[in-house]
Amino acid sequence: MESPRQKKIAALLQLEIAQLLQGAVRQEGVSNLILSVTKVNVTVDLSIAKIYLSVFPQKQAEDIITNLTDNAFQVKHDLAKLLKNQLRKVPELVFYLDDSLDYIENIDRALKGEDNPIIDRDSLEKRKKK
Repeated sequence: MESPRQKKIAALLQLEIAQLLQGAVRQEGVSNLILSVTKVNVTVDLSIAKIYLSVFPQKQAEDIITNLTDNAFQVKHDLAKLLKNQLRKVPELVFYLDDSLDYIENIDRALKGEDNPIIDRDSLEKRKKK
């Protein structure tokens, strides 16, 4: 259960990180790339923020998450400059890939395809015998 303070800080970080990343993408002139911050979780002691990103197209996702993880200190520094009047200390940033849209897409594809897992339960990967 998140406290109201955690929720406020998470919402603030989500908004500012999204603007920061989208501004960086625009500044670099990268086209055909959509980055969105889907969720931010802040620990109870406010020291770590888990940031979930959705990346489109999906094939660039791993590279982007790796680059953000490698440059998390720079993102944190830029964020600290923006939030210096609102937060005393910016939490450590940990980036994760949010693949929930891919999961939903796989479910839709399975239901529309020939091997419908509801009709034929044996077509599920979990049900196949090894």
